[in-house]
Amino acid sequence: MFFLFGYGRRQKHLGAGQTRACPRCHNTTQWARMREYSQFSVFFIPIARWNRRNFEACGICGAAVAV
Repeated sequence: MFFLFGYGRRQKHLGAGQTRACPRCHNTTQWARMREYSQFSVFFIPIARWNRRNFEACGICGAAVAV
């Protein structure tokens, strides 16, 4: 019998976020709104997701701020 399973963290782009100054690189830019979660899948079908969190990421340096 053969099973394909996977476990890992995924990020999903939710669209444009606010325009703000980055605390790390000090540039003012539009941030990207993201969702990150852990996922378990069997045969490439997601079975369970947990540890969901929403955040915004700087488009220049990638610094993240919780929303």
